Amino acid sequence: METCIYKGFVTHRRFKPLRHYFSYKTFSILFDLTELEDLHKKIGIFSFNRFNIFSFYNKDHGSRDGNDLTEWVKINLKKYNLNFNISKIKLLCFPRVFGYVFNPLSIFYCYDGNVLKAILYEVKNTFNEQHTYVFPVNDSSKIITQQCNKKFYVSPFIKMDTFYNFRLTEPDESIRILIKQTDKIGKVLVACQVGKKQTMSLKQLLINFFTHPMMTFKIMVSIHYEALRLWKKGAIFQKRQVKIKNNISLEK
Repeated sequence: METCIYKGFVTHRRFKPLRHYFSYKTFSILFDLTELEDLHKKIGIFSFNRFNIFSFYNKDHGSRDGNDLTEWVKINLKKYNLNFNISKIKLLCFPRVFGYVFNPLSIFYCYDGNVLKAILYEVKNTFNEQHTYVFPVNDSSKIITQQCNKKFYVSPFIKMDTFYNFRLTEPDESIRILIKQTDKIGKVLVACQVGKKQTMSLKQLLINFFTHPMMTFKIMVSIHYEALRLWKKGAIFQKRQVKIKNNISLEK
């Protein structure tokens, strides 16, 4: 199977309006979307669209209506005239743990054979809103760099008038994803996720369950805890002006 685990950590470093840093250990799963049914059958503590210790639900991603995610990706690529022959889609995200998950960022990697053709960055906030940034991949460089304007309210302490700068590698023996958020003057925030590849198996899931107990709950608690620390430091709250459910945009 091509589905695998990436064990590592996530860091956030803010530069303004005030400095702030945190890091936590975590693990993500890179799901080959064609393998979800097989994982459901082969790994007793993992289920597809059903409750379990670990699970993956279609309704957590894409249109969030439970429909097939592969079709959702292909429909949206076609909508933007990205007429690639997509034969394989992988999704990097956190799994549900005891039925709960929050994914600040999920990444769809879309392949024609073994050639990466498009990347979709699916961003969520804690108000149950989502925006997906769609990028074609135009070269075969080992380091992928992509930029766009921020279009979606995420942090209550960062203004909307900023830019995202993505820098990442294709998932292999390791992952490294760097997101630099800037304004017209300079760096605002740098977020990074790194991880080492592990086999997707019952044994590895159990090991990660006991080394990262209730991981997905801790992610949400950590988000609110760090927001409280920022507020106590004097960060100014930025009210969100537009409320959305699911948005998607093409970026180049």
